[in-house]
Amino acid sequence: MKVVNDIICALDNKEYSAAVFVDLSKAFDSVDHPILLERLRNIGLSETCVSWFSSYCSGCLQTIRMEGLLSAPLPLHKGVPQGSILGPTLFNININNITHAVYNAHIHLYADDTIVYTSGPSLNDALSNLQTAFSNIQHAFSDLLLSLNTKKTKRMIFNKNLPQIQSPINIISLDGSIIDFVNNYKYLGIWLDPCLSFETHINSLLTTVKNRIGFLYRNRSSFTRSAKHLLVKMTVLPIFDYGDMLYRSTSKSLLHKLDTIYHTAIHFVTDAPFTTHHCTLYSLVNWPSLHSRRQTHWYLFIYKTIIGLTPAYLRSLLITRHISRSLRNSNLIHLLIPKACTVFGRY
Repeated sequence: MKVVNDIICALDNKEYSAAVFVDLSKAFDSVDHPILLERLRNIGLSETCVSWFSSYCSGCLQTIRMEGLLSAPLPLHKGVPQGSILGPTLFNININNITHAVYNAHIHLYADDTIVYTSGPSLNDALSNLQTAFSNIQHAFSDLLLSLNTKKTKRMIFNKNLPQIQSPINIISLDGSIIDFVNNYKYLGIWLDPCLSFETHINSLLTTVKNRIGFLYRNRSSFTRSAKHLLVKMTVLPIFDYGDMLYRSTSKSLLHKLDTIYHTAIHFVTDAPFTTHHCTLYSLVNWPSLHSRRQTHWYLFIYKTIIGLTPAYLRSLLITRHISRSLRNSNLIHLLIPKACTVFGRY
């Protein structure tokens, strides 16, 4: 949400925005134990706790099974268990300080998914700042004994109604590799594109949902109505819900495609004729429309942000409006709607 909002604000101000999606080689497997333990001390953990984590990380063995044969075990001297509950948390603690290396751009960390992005009145300004930030973050990762995967690290230029630059300057890694330019990138499960139209994401979502509903239809004789209701609720609706606040203001034609496949899912549950009006379909399963679901998620997000259940960088996006005179609804929280230069920026 923060990343998309920052980019939208830049595009609304008629600026170019550019980003590098950083990929690390074997990120969780490359965590250096002495560095991690020192990080734990720095955040205030007692020596007893640090000793416990030292025991947790050490003494692990690895083997390989191939064609029924098991190799001799070898000790693991670095890394944290990726499939564990503690693994991602320990990795986050290990890399959290790299944000201090970036001063002229934005950086967002989520486990081993890192994005560095910036904006400027000209594309060269944006890319120049991005190159500086990207170089700094590579040095910071190198200090942690983590290495960049240059083949999977990508860059993207975001632009809305500004002149296209045919040959923008390259973003280069410390080893001299040119970072590939892409027009679509899947970041935290959401496909981003240069115009933030979310067309690629919605088309990908449609393919996933169609395949899932197709499987259910082929096996529908095995399910009772209550089972079909539960299956769609548990395996299809979460696909519609994930990240739906981000694309809630995309084009009506794209949102209509989602409505169509949503109605197909309800037809599967109810066996209602395909001529049944969509309002009747919603009442048969007691589900709201996708538009209502998106709006509900949006309002819940705002509410959670107001009461402090979201990170501080999201709470800073809400600006409270102070009412000078006494009104009947003066006990309510009034939020200031930010000014936007374009229709695109209003959403």
